[in-house]
Amino acid sequence: MGARLYQLEEETEADWWEVEALMDLCFAPGRTALSSYRLRDGVPTVTELCLVLRDETGTLAAAIRFWPVLVGGQKTLLLGPVAVHPTRQGEGLGGLLIRESLGEARRLGWQRVMLVGDAPYYSRFGFRKLTGVEMPPPTNPDRILGFALAPGAWDSVTGAVTKAQD
Repeated sequence: MGARLYQLEEETEADWWEVEALMDLCFAPGRTALSSYRLRDGVPTVTELCLVLRDETGTLAAAIRFWPVLVGGQKTLLLGPVAVHPTRQGEGLGGLLIRESLGEARRLGWQRVMLVGDAPYYSRFGFRKLTGVEMPPPTNPDRILGFALAPGAWDSVTGAVTKAQD
């Protein structure tokens, strides 16, 4: 079977429910009860960084979203969720979305990114465990990871992760 062709685009309002359905498919029920969702509630996404990948038939294969948060009062990107359709996993689509969006975030002038996730997976993109950054409970501190988009962007940035204000 030949390589699939994918179209990378910014997520639009018309994509929202299809992306939500993909997230529901990829993550456990109750995903919206996680602490990271409380930080997103009522806060608009960073639209320029929310990307979708569609195959040649227009079928949604993968998606990534970003939200603004504050870490100790410092504006920070919260990456997630990133989801790849189960039939497309193992093709490197999640990595493609992560690399593309981090590059775009850097171009847009963002300084730092954080996420709650699996360190062995995200370390390949340069994410490292953050110390002194407190997510709302019940978050495992070992899963709080950060990536500096600018040199030293995480130096001395600690404290509670809170909702971004409009």
